[in-house]
Parts: sequence; C-alpha cells; structure tokens
Amino acid sequence: MVALRRVRLVAALAAISLLAACGHSGPHSVGSAPAPQSAPGAPPAPGPPSAPAVVAATANGFTLRGQPWWPAGFNGPQLATRYSINFGCGAEVDLDDFFGRVPEHSLTRFAMFQALAVNKNTGALDFGAADAVFAAAERHGRMILPVLGAQTGDCGDETFKQRDWYVDGWRKFTTIHGRSVMSFQDWLITAINRWRASPVVAGWELIGEPEPSICLSTQCDLRLRTCPADAARVLRAFMDEAGKIPRELDPGRLIFAGYVGGSQCGTAGEDFRTVSSSPNVDVMEYHDYSESDLPLPGGPNNGLARRLIQARELAKPLLIGEIGEHAGSCESLPDRRERMDRRISGQRDAGAAGVLIWAFVPDPRADQCTYDVGPDDPLWESVDHFTTLG
Repeated sequence: MVALRRVRLVAALAAISLLAACGHSGPHSVGSAPAPQSAPGAPPAPGPPSAPAVVAATANGFTLRGQPWWPAGFNGPQLATRYSINFGCGAEVDLDDFFGRVPEHSLTRFAMFQALAVNKNTGALDFGAADAVFAAAERHGRMILPVLGAQTGDCGDETFKQRDWYVDGWRKFTTIHGRSVMSFQDWLITAINRWRASPVVAGWELIGEPEPSICLSTQCDLRLRTCPADAARVLRAFMDEAGKIPRELDPGRLIFAGYVGGSQCGTAGEDFRTVSSSPNVDVMEYHDYSESDLPLPGGPNNGLARRLIQARELAKPLLIGEIGEHAGSCESLPDRRERMDRRISGQRDAGAAGVLIWAFVPDPRADQCTYDVGPDDPLWESVDHFTTLG
C-alpha cells in the first residue's frame, strides 16, 4: 500500500493526482464516537485492544488461522481516497464492490498514509475515508495489509525521506496543511491504536520502499542521489526503533519490511540481510517490475534468487509485495495474464511466500501502456488461482 512511485505511479495514477476509497460505516476496530482531534504534538489517544492475530510467519511461509497460506492479491493504493475529505490518490473505489469480488483468502495491500486520514479543508484528523476501508474489508472477511508511510511522499506528506529522516526526523513534526498533523512516530501510534482491533489486519508495513539516501537536488531523482556509508546501519536502527511501536501496541501482528529488494540504498547486497535481521522485521519483501520471462529476475548479488536465499538463512518469509507488467496499448490483457502467471508460478516454486499485483484501479486506461488492473482484468482469475489455504 504504495511505494517507490517511479514510472508506475504516473502510469497507475495519471488521470488524478493521488489514491482511494468511498463509502463508510463504522468498522469493528473503532467505536461510533467521533474521532479524537489531537493537537500537534499531543500524545495519541489509546484505542481498543488488539484482535487475535490470525496470520503468522514461519520459515516456510505464512499461516492463516493455523493453516498454510499462500496469498495472492492486489495492491489497492487508491482505497482510502475520498475527495470530499482528503487529497486522495487516484479515482475513488467502490469498496464493497472491490472486497466483495476479491477472492476469499486473498490479501490486499493498500496505502494508509497519514494524509489520507486528514481533512484537506479543516486540516484536522478525519478518519472517515480510512475507517471505510477497514469496515468494508471486515464486512467481506478479506485480509488487508496497511502501509503507513511512503518513501517518496507521494499521496502522503509529499516529502522524500532522506537519511536524516530515518535517523530522527520520523520522530519530529512538521505541519503540512491537509496532510500532516503529527510526527510519523505519533502517526504509527495513532493508526495502530485505532485499527489493531480489526480482525482482518494481516500485519503492518511502516514504510513502502524505504531508502535512507541523500538527495542532491530538490527533485530527488535517482541519478541525483547518493548513498551514505552508514545507510544499512541507519535503516536497521529505524526498523529496530520504529518497529517497537507495532511490536508493543499490537504484539501478535506481523511487521512487513516494504523493501524494493534490489540494489537500493541501505539494502543492497548483504545489507538486505543485515536490515532484515532486525527483531522487528517479520516479513521481507521484493518488488518485481522486471517484466522478464525469468521468474527470478536480477543479478547474483541483488536479484530475487539471492533474496530468497537470504530469507531462508533468516528463516523469514519473503513476500513479492508488488509485481507489475505493462498492458493496454502495449500488450493485450490476456497476454499479460499468461506472462504474469508464468512469473508468479516460478516465484512460488522458488519459495516466495505470496504475491501482490500492482495495481488495482477502478478506471483502467485501455488506450495507454500502464500497470492498471481494472475490474474485468483476467488477472483477477490469476489471484483466485494462486491463492491457496491448507
């Protein structure tokens, strides 16, 4: 829910500047009382107790309610968009239609950034759009993975996270009207307190595609970033410290790492293993946009095959948190499904613990070359096919 937003963000979200949800009724995880309006810097209000955790991680993958579980599913970055409340992130989604159609035992990863719980008009917390996602998932009994922050800031605070943010900036509060009313530290506490009672939360992902690099320009283009020598140490310390929040507030739930998984700053080579060794990383991730016929893309040091070896060494599952391939004007939807099925099948056979397709949108653009997966895309059949329980 939600990450690097390279070309794919432009492709997936171009028509509207940001991501989505519509409809609302109170979820299991919150009461009917109005959401508390905390002053900046005020301690977040405590929430209800945690629901029993139903997803566990093992060296061999996931279990769901005690049974072996291989989840497939979609990234739904737009689910918490409601333009009457927030700045959003793409087109609004009919949540009951989405969760009513997504296959049973699948997993949906979605953006649950602070900006999506802030009223763009008043500048105060407003959980209406966010609560609606949890409520719809609960009504339909579908598992979800909230992503609580984004490396690039897209659809969130619009700030690219650099090294200093991972050192201590995540604990500091900067006012951004309509997008930020508290520090990231307090947002973690607020979000987890509020939704930990939801029975359909598979776990928490702190940051989508973390990268403690340093920008040499205001645009933070990939070519204009440097990687500090202590990047792995900084990212490991962040995972250790920020990860204490979900570990203490919701101890039964899993913590997902959110990595891109290649040669990114802080996780290149053996740094991937170093950071993943954190006691507050339960699930490693890899994001695959290779569009390769090879199911295990990348080289010997940073490719998926190497990451799977490192995961086995740590006895932790590795989720393909994002997998995407262009279609529309550049490839037919049936051809994309055939190629994606081969990739997913090979990754499952190689030991990946699950796969989440990038990305569901309610308004796919058939006349453009995008990662869009619309309501009638054949990839829905793939999700149903690959999701297994027992």
